[in-house]
Amino acid sequence: MSIFTGAGVALITPMHEDGSINYDEMGRIIDDQIANGTDAIIVCGTTGEASTMSHEEHIETIKTCVEMTKKRVPVVAGTGSNCTRTAVYLSKEAQKAGADGLLVVSPYYNKATQNGLKKHFTEIASNVDLPILLYNIQGRTGVNIQPQTIADLVREVPNIVGVKEASGDISQIAQIFSLTQGDIDMYSGNDDQIFPIVAYGGKGVISVLSHVAPKETHDIVAKFMEGDVEGSRNLQLKYLPLAKALFSEVNPIPVKAAMNMMGYHVGSLRMPLTEMEEGNKKVLRQALLDAGIQVVD
Repeated sequence: MSIFTGAGVALITPMHEDGSINYDEMGRIIDDQIANGTDAIIVCGTTGEASTMSHEEHIETIKTCVEMTKKRVPVVAGTGSNCTRTAVYLSKEAQKAGADGLLVVSPYYNKATQNGLKKHFTEIASNVDLPILLYNIQGRTGVNIQPQTIADLVREVPNIVGVKEASGDISQIAQIFSLTQGDIDMYSGNDDQIFPIVAYGGKGVISVLSHVAPKETHDIVAKFMEGDVEGSRNLQLKYLPLAKALFSEVNPIPVKAAMNMMGYHVGSLRMPLTEMEEGNKKVLRQALLDAGIQVVD
């Protein structure tokens, strides 16, 4: 059984002015997301700035997210690391905290071989009982998890159930579906590719766009699943400019700027990420307005 179907928000981590985590605002965002149709909360991923968190913060953020979500929707915890032992540790702690599933990115910087990737993911999976989604994002990690590797892991490791595919390569995505005969839970990792991935048989998206358009992102998937293919496609096309603006600088710089524009108090970013450039911020503000989203700042 899939962890979720639909749109999961790749949750930002709100910060206070001193750089500490603003858990009150995180709770507000979680409540608003669920109220507007978001199907899952993905915590401590790339968008959540997990790479700048201490292990203690990472675990506390997962635990707090689980408590705030109150089983209304599944919580998927990002527990990947370039160190296998660290990934095992974080995964065990996420299971203790009550997460419903794990999102495990391929090791970054080390640049493991495909055989190394298999051993890495298998070792993590053998230490937990939760369903695991691989996270393939070569632009961040320097290594592509090859389609055959993904297919082998899904077939051979019982609790590796799927993948968040952010390669952007539709041909690769088609090959993964072919190699697995569709027996894989695939989620788009790119907001401009929700429709084509769902059309191939995907379960939905792990989304940045959901922060600012939760209902609409949910509906791109839901409409397709209900047979309204045209409605799904039209929504995907309508929100392409906004999705592009949300990635005009390194994620999560733009989405944090957008949330602040919308009246949330998500604060700044942890270095080395910095505030959005004014020119890009103007484009983002206009994209929000063009999409009918109220801007207060």
